[in-house]
Amino acid sequence: MGRRAMLLRLQARHVHGRSPGAAVPACDRGWRREARAAWWFGLGLGAVLVLADLARGSLDWPRGGCWAALAGTLVAVLRPARITAGDDWLAARGLWREHHVRTDLLTQVHRADGVAPRLVLRDVTGGRVEVDPRVLEANPLLWHRLDTGARRARARGLLRGATPLTDVAERVDGEGARALLRASGLD
Repeated sequence: MGRRAMLLRLQARHVHGRSPGAAVPACDRGWRREARAAWWFGLGLGAVLVLADLARGSLDWPRGGCWAALAGTLVAVLRPARITAGDDWLAARGLWREHHVRTDLLTQVHRADGVAPRLVLRDVTGGRVEVDPRVLEANPLLWHRLDTGARRARARGLLRGATPLTDVAERVDGEGARALLRASGLD
């Protein structure tokens, strides 16, 4: 490993190892609502299954435990990752662990299409984060932090061809312009 790569790794550890009391500059504003909805869906499914079993007269401890495990699995599947961002970093906190990426050291951004489209961000240090583009569109401050870091990475020559970021930028700017026109009554 070269000297430059070692220095970049040390810088990344310094940023990601922030103190627990440090304020997080930007976070997903809709995360709590979505996490709460995941809990309600899980609890609702568990309650319906237990009540149906109770009505049939076949509810016992193993079946109740099975319904509780099924409800907990639904919560785990539906619960979104919590996205936070600061100066030159972006993090996604999942159910079990947190993934970090240095936005000013991005090397690759690609769109992973599927059931839920995702932006996959990779940096020089090997960090990898998956972000739902709708989260960035709904949170302009998160988008600003990511875009600022990506511009720095592009200026350093690390990031090339970030078309997915350009697509998100167009949607964010379009929504911002429409909101401004609505607020001013020119819509």
